[in-house]
Amino acid sequence: MTPKELYDKNAIKCSRLTTKAYSTSFSLGILCLHKELRDPIYSIYGFVRFADEIVDTFHQYDKKALLDNFKKETYKAIDDKISLNPILQSFQLTVHQYNIDHILIEQFLHSMEMDLNEKSYDQKSFEEYVLGSAEVVGLMCLKVFCNGDASTYDHLKPMAMRLGSAFQKINFLRDLNADYIGMGRSYFPGIDLDAFDDDAKKQIEDSIAEDFQEGYKGIQQLPRGSKLGVYVAYLYYLSLFKKIRNTPSEYVMKKRIRIRNRHKFSILFFSYLKHQLNLI
Repeated sequence: MTPKELYDKNAIKCSRLTTKAYSTSFSLGILCLHKELRDPIYSIYGFVRFADEIVDTFHQYDKKALLDNFKKETYKAIDDKISLNPILQSFQLTVHQYNIDHILIEQFLHSMEMDLNEKSYDQKSFEEYVLGSAEVVGLMCLKVFCNGDASTYDHLKPMAMRLGSAFQKINFLRDLNADYIGMGRSYFPGIDLDAFDDDAKKQIEDSIAEDFQEGYKGIQQLPRGSKLGVYVAYLYYLSLFKKIRNTPSEYVMKKRIRIRNRHKFSILFFSYLKHQLNLI
């Protein structure tokens, strides 16, 4: 192993540790991918997680300056093909290996910038935000899953975007209290969160159900090496969605709905059986 290969290995390990530290569910899903696909997805997750932490967590710092600097370092890492930031080093390796479009990265970072300034969203800005914060992240992952097969990527692209949209909307519902009460953010257009009720909740849920239906069609057509991992993530979010659906609106506003780790592992076991029997 050359010194450069050792550095790359350590950089990827940082992205792997970041994923495991922040998300049990995504870590389980990634473990179900073919082993050659795992590190690139860890690298993508580490990149988007660090950007998200800047806008959602570091309130005692100048978040705009931090995000501006992170954005510059990202593009420099991609242009130079090297970075002393291990998260950006592993990300740029994946960008180059799988030819991830720069416009996807730009759209993602733009949505992170929106979180610095926007407090409420109309339909246009909501769609713009979801595109950058979730749909293009799904497309980055799809680039890895398709591994250079442009026709498969183009075919699955709209379905991957719908699945990313469903995941993000569920995150919004799950985090209503933290986003609205904690940070004053109101993502859903036309919904008055001060008067949030079951009718408003159902309106959002109907939209999520439609996204899920289209997204699942894409999962069924994924290459076998990536199908199980994405299906695990899909079932986790579907379970979370069902739990939110069965929770009255007033409680959704007061607490964060969670899936217990024991349930996550049962989802993993169930998904593996279906995958082995070619039932996905």
